[in-house]
Amino acid sequence: MMNRTLLRAGTLVDGGGRTRADLLMSDGKIVAIGDFSQMSTENVEVIDCTGLMVLPGGVDVHTHLDAPLMGTTTADDFATGTVAAAVGGTTTIVDFAMQIPGSTLTDSLQLHREKAKGKAAIDYGMHMCITDLYDGAIDELTEVRAEGVSSLKVFMAYRGTLMLHDGQLYDVLRGASRVGSQVCVHAENGDVIDRIAADLVAQGKTGPGYHEIARPPATEVEAVERAIRISRMADAPLYFVHLSTEGAVDAVGEARMAGWPVSAETCTHYLTLDRDIYDQPGFQPAKAVLTPPLRTFEHREALWRGLNSGVLSVVSSDHCPFCFEDKKRLSGDDFRAIPNGGPGVEHRMSVVYGKGVATGKLTIERFVELTSTIPAKQFGLFPRKGHLGIGADADVVLLDPDGTTLITADTQYQNMDYTLYEGWSLPGKITKVFARGRLVADKGRFVGTAGRGEYLHRDGL
Repeated sequence: MMNRTLLRAGTLVDGGGRTRADLLMSDGKIVAIGDFSQMSTENVEVIDCTGLMVLPGGVDVHTHLDAPLMGTTTADDFATGTVAAAVGGTTTIVDFAMQIPGSTLTDSLQLHREKAKGKAAIDYGMHMCITDLYDGAIDELTEVRAEGVSSLKVFMAYRGTLMLHDGQLYDVLRGASRVGSQVCVHAENGDVIDRIAADLVAQGKTGPGYHEIARPPATEVEAVERAIRISRMADAPLYFVHLSTEGAVDAVGEARMAGWPVSAETCTHYLTLDRDIYDQPGFQPAKAVLTPPLRTFEHREALWRGLNSGVLSVVSSDHCPFCFEDKKRLSGDDFRAIPNGGPGVEHRMSVVYGKGVATGKLTIERFVELTSTIPAKQFGLFPRKGHLGIGADADVVLLDPDGTTLITADTQYQNMDYTLYEGWSLPGKITKVFARGRLVADKGRFVGTAGRGEYLHRDGL
């Protein structure tokens, strides 16, 4: 028997506006939208959505699950990470498959796909991270594309482990453009950062708070400007991950005004957290040792403006979780050895709603665009994902605007011993989450099934 659920009398929200209507889900798809008050409800589960917002499930295009990074592995695998995502209202992720040292791109991709099989609770796609441009790697981009991976990531920082030099970035951009893939860039001037960090350590400044001092805003802005110029030389589109500075927003805006195909995201933590965490005593600043680091007020305000103007088009989590105790164990009294990253996939939707929509910084329609619709379009998942349209997957979130969300490490599903939003009480509460028509989260509890998530073969540009 088909699984049929009627969401009755909710306020449906898409990028185009709000509509008071009923929504019928059947066999994993949205099959009808309208007034079904006279419809027979035999063999149909009816859920009263009066007073609730009915939103498309969140699409988070920047996560690192079961990923080998900086001498360790991220704390969430595809089981715990996708459960946390579902509870937080995200029903689709695009995760980063890291190239394994000494391994080909296709072999590394297959290894990462194996990690997800039988574990993922929600649907997932993958990007391919290129960290070693060996002879023949560019030719492999066709095979990677054939596997449904239509986006690649390169790093302009972490020389000796992840970083590609400018000529290699140019080669990747040209190769990706030829096969219809897009390139995502981690933009920081890694060589300058390494010099600043070495000077700090030589002065005995080794604590975790110096991570931020070693990565001043100019190191991001310069790399963004340089990457844009290289992309123009390569005649290829470009997507920037996790932008954090006013100057980077300005550079992307200028490029877009000039008609260049440049897109960019920011992340939840850059919109809502302040760099003053790096002034905390002891090892506490290590919780926010992520790259780029957190910034000051003027940068946060520029990011919000960028989201509203369209210069920035996606809010992702950059969920790259390393437990606090692991960061401490691996640091060796040198901030450079602390694994870079923090948790966020579970709380992305609630934090952006509570600090964005509820405060008037974003409309609810723009919220849906930034957290679901545009990331789905940007990465080849639309129209299956990212909107409440007939024929789309029945990925649906019910949000109570009058409810409240309390965030604590004690109740989170992320496999972490801390959250950057500890003790936050936010307006709005996600009450139910459906993934392909099946209830996966109910009042903050996971009620879905591990392994039900499907691999998403994504279209290119």
